[in-house]
Amino acid sequence: MDIATILHFLTIPWVFLLWTSFLKSFIFLNLTIIVVSVTVFAERKVSAFIQDRSGPNRVGIPLTLFGGKKDSFFWGLGQMVADPIKLLTKENFVPAGVNKFYFWLAPKLVMIPPILILAVLPFGSTLFGVSMTISELNVGVLYIFAISSLSVYGITLAGWASNSKFPFIGGIRSSSQMISYELALGLSVVPVFMICGSLNLNEIVDWQIKNGWLVSPYWPKGFELSTLIHPSELVHTLIAGLSIQRFALWIPLLISFIIFLVAIFAETNRLPFDLPEAEQELVGGYHTEYASMNFALFFLGEYAAMFAGSGAIVSLFLGGWSCPLIPDGSHGWFWGLVNIGVFFVKVSLMLLFMIWVRWTLPRFRYDQLMKLGWLGFFPIALANIFLTALILAFTHR
Repeated sequence: MDIATILHFLTIPWVFLLWTSFLKSFIFLNLTIIVVSVTVFAERKVSAFIQDRSGPNRVGIPLTLFGGKKDSFFWGLGQMVADPIKLLTKENFVPAGVNKFYFWLAPKLVMIPPILILAVLPFGSTLFGVSMTISELNVGVLYIFAISSLSVYGITLAGWASNSKFPFIGGIRSSSQMISYELALGLSVVPVFMICGSLNLNEIVDWQIKNGWLVSPYWPKGFELSTLIHPSELVHTLIAGLSIQRFALWIPLLISFIIFLVAIFAETNRLPFDLPEAEQELVGGYHTEYASMNFALFFLGEYAAMFAGSGAIVSLFLGGWSCPLIPDGSHGWFWGLVNIGVFFVKVSLMLLFMIWVRWTLPRFRYDQLMKLGWLGFFPIALANIFLTALILAFTHR
C-alpha cells in the first residue's frame, strides 16, 4: 500500500472524522491533565503567598543521584511529579465494613464526568481546517448540565459505601447542595439562549465574536487590526458598536454571569461551598476513608471539574477562544495555535480566581448555603429571565 492510497483512505469523511476526533481528544485531554497538575501546584504556592509562607520549594532535580555536588530545587516544580508518585506508591487501605463494589466505583464516577464535558468545549477556532471542538453538539450546554450533575452520584455513593458517619453526612450534604444550585445554574443561562438563539457552544462563541463578549456592555463591531490603520474606519467602527439594546442587556447578562460563576463554585464543592468536605467539621467528608489512588481520583476529579466549569464560563460569557484584534484559524495555522492559547489563558485566569477565593473567603454555615440557593439565586435567576424578555421585546429592531 503506497502513501497516496493511505492519504486517500485518511481523507474519506468517516475515517477523517474518526482519526481527527481521536487526535483532538488525546491532545486536549493531555493538555487538561497538565493544566490540572499545574493548578494543584499553583494552589499550594498561591495559598502560601496569601499566608506569607514559602510553599513547596524543595522538590526539584536530584542531581546528587547522578554525581552532582548538590540538588537543583528548580522553584519546587518537582512537587508536581512527587505528589502522584507518593499517591501511587501508598497502600490502598480499604476499611473492613465498607461496601467494596460501590466504595471502588465512587471515585471513578467523580473523575469521569468532568472529562466527558471537555468533549463539547470549543478550545480553539480551527487548525489546518479542522474545528477545535471534539464534538459539536446542538445541545452542548444541556449536555454539560446533564453530565456535570452525575458527579454527585459518586460523592453520595462514597459517603454511603464508606459505612461511616462523617462520609455519610458529606454525601448527603453534596446531594442537597447540588439540587439547590443546579436550578439556579440552569436558569442563569436561559438569557444567553434568548440572546444568542442557540444551545451550541460554538455558535454562542461565534455570536460573541461578532457582537462582543456577553459580559461586556459595549463592543465595536468588526474591530480588526486593519481598522487601526484607517482613522475614518476606526471612528465608524466605534460608533457602529453603540446599541441601546446591548447596554440594556448588560444588566441581566451580568446577573447571569455572577449566578453562573457562584453556582460553579457550589457544583465543584469549592470554598466557600465546600460543606461536603469541611475538614474542621467532617474530617474530610465523603473521602475520609479513602487512600492512595482512590483518594487521588477524588482530588483530580475536583480540579478537572474546576477546569471544565472554567471552560464553560469562558465559552458562555468571556468569548471562548476569541480575543480582540486576533484573527481566527482561517488565517493560518499560527493563529489557530494562538486561539488555543487564548482559551487556556482565560481558563487559567479563572482557575487562579477560584484559588484566590478559596484562600480568602470563610466557609458558609450550611443553613446559609441552602438559604442562598433557594431564597437568593433561584428567584433572582427566574426574575432575570423575565427582565431579559422585556428588554428584548422593547428594544427589538
